[in-house]
Amino acid sequence: MAQPHRTEDQANPNDGIDLEQFAHNMAAMGTQYQELLQKLMEKSGEQPMALEDQLHIGAAFMQMFSRICADPANVYRVQMNLMEDYFKLWRYTFDRMVGNNPAPLIEPDSKDRRFRDAAWGNPTFDTIKQFYLLTSKRMEEAVKAVHGLDSHTKRKVGFYTQQFLDALSPSNFLMTNPEALRATLETHGENLVKGMENLIADVTSGRISMTDLEAFKVGENIAASAGEVVYENDLMQLIQYTPATDKVYQTPLLLCPAWINKFYIFDLRKESSFIHWLVEQGHTVFVISWVNPDERHREKSFDDYLKEGPLAALDVIEKTTGSKSTSIIGYCLGGTLLSILLAHLKATGQEKRVASATYLTTLTDFSHAGDLSIFVDEAQLENMERRMSSTGYLDGKSMALTFNMLRANDLIWHFVVNNYLLGKDPFPFDLLYWNSDATRMPAKMHSFYLRSMYQSNLLVKAGGITVAGTPIDLRTIQTPTYMLSTKEDHIAPWMSTYKATQLFSGSTTFVLADSGHVAGVINPPTKQKYCFWENRQLPHSPKEWFEKASHTAGSWWPHWNQWQKAFAGEKIPARTIKKSLEHAPGRYVKERIV
Repeated sequence: MAQPHRTEDQANPNDGIDLEQFAHNMAAMGTQYQELLQKLMEKSGEQPMALEDQLHIGAAFMQMFSRICADPANVYRVQMNLMEDYFKLWRYTFDRMVGNNPAPLIEPDSKDRRFRDAAWGNPTFDTIKQFYLLTSKRMEEAVKAVHGLDSHTKRKVGFYTQQFLDALSPSNFLMTNPEALRATLETHGENLVKGMENLIADVTSGRISMTDLEAFKVGENIAASAGEVVYENDLMQLIQYTPATDKVYQTPLLLCPAWINKFYIFDLRKESSFIHWLVEQGHTVFVISWVNPDERHREKSFDDYLKEGPLAALDVIEKTTGSKSTSIIGYCLGGTLLSILLAHLKATGQEKRVASATYLTTLTDFSHAGDLSIFVDEAQLENMERRMSSTGYLDGKSMALTFNMLRANDLIWHFVVNNYLLGKDPFPFDLLYWNSDATRMPAKMHSFYLRSMYQSNLLVKAGGITVAGTPIDLRTIQTPTYMLSTKEDHIAPWMSTYKATQLFSGSTTFVLADSGHVAGVINPPTKQKYCFWENRQLPHSPKEWFEKASHTAGSWWPHWNQWQKAFAGEKIPARTIKKSLEHAPGRYVKERIV
């Protein structure tokens, strides 16, 4: 590959662009372009492009267009509104050109990072930005105004319209991104050479780079809390962590993460590690490390995840510690499994095995499951099941893309601009390293989960599903409960997770943290970030709950720890780990999808 050349006297952008150096870099890009085409051809040979609309997007938009055509008055109204916006924008631009300072017609959302560079205040780029924002606003309004679509189709059309608009943002293109143009002038085009190099590497790997994957190594500077694997089976390894205090609470603590991702979301770098913090508070901590399944696990069911997961873990913990009761924290899908576990234990007379239950961003009522429900209709499920039948699992990259699409500007387009237009290397970030560490889903389990919960919402119905031979009824659960949801959660919307407060029979504490599905949960007290709301009253309406909730700055972790002390028992001498199959974090978590 041709490499750019830059001498010291050409390094200062104030000297202007060096045309000779710029031409050299453009020539280098030409060579890179040929390499990129070759890589794309190789990739298409490995996996031929399917003409089938696997997500059935086309059918949804055809329904929308037919409804639009049936209402020409609405089409005319949208067009006139848009023309009026464009006329106002022309007047605004003219006013700026003659030296006036009119108020913008539209401003990006305060959390929108795309237009934060000061150069977007330049009159030309300001006009481009506002043209895009006004057009996007009117397109979104037009979709919302369409009548006659069923709710699922309307959400689907709205979601993919937003994906389309996000992709067309002027920030994503070199000639309409002032920051990228400035970088091109300052580096004489070297940013584009580096960007093409990054693009070729990402095409080769089959993913957009979000962080420096070489900056972290599981077991060394991430997932590095001291502990031992004390048990394993086909689906999980159970890790017990080394105590950090002379005395510990009598009741051990089990973390049950989702198997959609790796467990070390609980154990990032030391300063962000929930596990490290829990051990420092005097808890005896165990965690389930799920296997990254392959074709050997195709017949593993939800029953198996219950029996070989938390049920098996409870047996080992009781035998290891002598405690007949354990507190459990379930995260996301791990929390959904926790609710099923508690209903199973109640039905079989074993409810005292769990002292308290903590649910982190957990759905039990899937009637309003957020944007993920867009991917769950009969046509898409049948297509997914066909793909899983050939491999025995759902590929982890498919799962990762789905989740990234829910926050496309932050998890897709931000990195397109950073990596390819600005030519920067991704910043080393432990959370994004974890996010890039994808996992597969066993075919049988995943089909049951999507159909029974996302599609049919059977979990909230008494006896709606049967797991491990037990009809599940969440209303029977009397275990003391702490529920933590997050205000900006795009995976488990908090107004939906709140519904469980009206479902369980035992005492329930509901807390709402600021930020999203991950950042709102993994928020150590030392960072002094975000806040949380609490309200001991649990009215039927989540809006009413929030209106009367009290606000506290900082992390929810100490609040939870204070609540947990009521179920933690007395302090006893710290437990030594008596058995070890291998050092934490174990080999299950280290299997990475390339």
